[in-house]
Amino acid sequence: MTKGVHPTAEAVPERVRRHRELQQARVGGPLPHAPARLSNRLVASWQRSEDYGVPLEGIDPSFVGTFDNESLFFECGREVLSGLHRTLANEPVSLMLTDADGLVLNRMSGDAALLRALDAVHLAPGFAYAERTVGTNGLGLAIADRVPTVVRAEEHYALNLTTYTCAAVPVLDPLTGQLEGCVNLTTWSSQSSDLLLALAQSAASNTSALMLARSRGQRPRPAQRGEVFRVETPRLEPGSGTLTTLGPAWTDALGQAGAAIAAGRIVAAVGEDGTGRATLLAQAMRQQYPRERILAASPPAPQDSEAWIGLWTPELGKPDTGILVRDVDRLPAWVTEHIRDLVLQARVRAAGAEGVPFCVTASRFESIPAALAPLVEVVVAVPPLRERLEDVMPIAHHVARRARGRDVTIAGAAETALRGCGWPGNVRQLVDEVTRAVGHGDVLDVRHLSADVLSGTSRRLTRIEAFERDEIVRVLTRPGISMQEAGEELGMSRSTVYRKIAQYDIHVPRVGA
Repeated sequence: MTKGVHPTAEAVPERVRRHRELQQARVGGPLPHAPARLSNRLVASWQRSEDYGVPLEGIDPSFVGTFDNESLFFECGREVLSGLHRTLANEPVSLMLTDADGLVLNRMSGDAALLRALDAVHLAPGFAYAERTVGTNGLGLAIADRVPTVVRAEEHYALNLTTYTCAAVPVLDPLTGQLEGCVNLTTWSSQSSDLLLALAQSAASNTSALMLARSRGQRPRPAQRGEVFRVETPRLEPGSGTLTTLGPAWTDALGQAGAAIAAGRIVAAVGEDGTGRATLLAQAMRQQYPRERILAASPPAPQDSEAWIGLWTPELGKPDTGILVRDVDRLPAWVTEHIRDLVLQARVRAAGAEGVPFCVTASRFESIPAALAPLVEVVVAVPPLRERLEDVMPIAHHVARRARGRDVTIAGAAETALRGCGWPGNVRQLVDEVTRAVGHGDVLDVRHLSADVLSGTSRRLTRIEAFERDEIVRVLTRPGISMQEAGEELGMSRSTVYRKIAQYDIHVPRVGA
């Protein structure tokens, strides 16, 4: 299998023909950094640019203007690029941050001539530089394929961008894995670009590390492994054994998915991370096809996409196999195009025959890649856990029983705390919390719960604040302790303890007065 598919001779993008003409007409031959052959990724990007209707001769990016300049990504990225800019102040390089949609957030360079030239093509803060807007360019292709990317000179789609070389690297949120944006370095095409990508990769890595350090030091999200596994009943995510006890919101969504799958529709389950989108689709498939095989595929790291595709796509269209692809909004553009083609081919082969379904999950419908969105026939919204609190305790008991191998008693104070938590991490956070807490024994008490469950502050805490909050929670959850005793142990007055409780929005059920 090759990464992407070259268009047929009849379907070669016009940009390929123009590239050949420019190379033949160039005095002195091709640029020294020009590739010997056009990569599949590049041709695929040119094809998308042509399909988007991007003009070849020149582009006119749309001006958006407004963006979130208070996000953690922007704050950390600006700090990292400011440090790099001081090192490169005398170099003809422009350093930029963009958001996940290709909107340029800031720009730094000590080269006035380069800045004037970039202004002329609107590569400036407030302008959108995604593939859809300006065609193939470094930051647009890095965002589309989610991999570090260099676009040199005549590899740009629009001819008025061929005087530049751009290196861009995506930045993912270290806790959620969501694409936040990218770091982009742009220079003249006549300049050597050998170190440009390495600098961009270093800046992106430092930005992600700084984001993690300022996110209360939580552990980063594990790297995507591209799992492909068979869904058996015991392998289903939390909630699989509680179908009859979950609330109406889940039941209604499950009914919608089941009806659509029974009708042979392609279904997308959308919602926040950790809500149980894949679980819902797996349960719906299992209800409709109780004896068939269901394969669930999770996105790999972008560089592993080729091998990942080879693991499960041969199963598409088989009459006894259903396919569930998770988080399609995290897949590279070329991968989604390949999946689209394979799904369409499988549907043609299965025309008139009853088939087991193909389903996907994403954060929202608007985030589903352009190649796959037209295939989706039914969208099922999975509500966050905070909107279906009636599911908290059934899931908690199910997880506790699975973790301990027997029923676990959840004390009243712990139950009150679990019901009162906003669960920003949804079911995944609840599962992790209960799994950890029941390691203490067959009774889950409030003192076994983490400070994140017992406090509701939404702002980011410094490490010192997080330590202080955790210590207050640890002391207050001790059985029978009074507020006076808590203050003495913490070295605070009683009034200070109350003030800190309010500051961190701490809720510990049945604390002694």
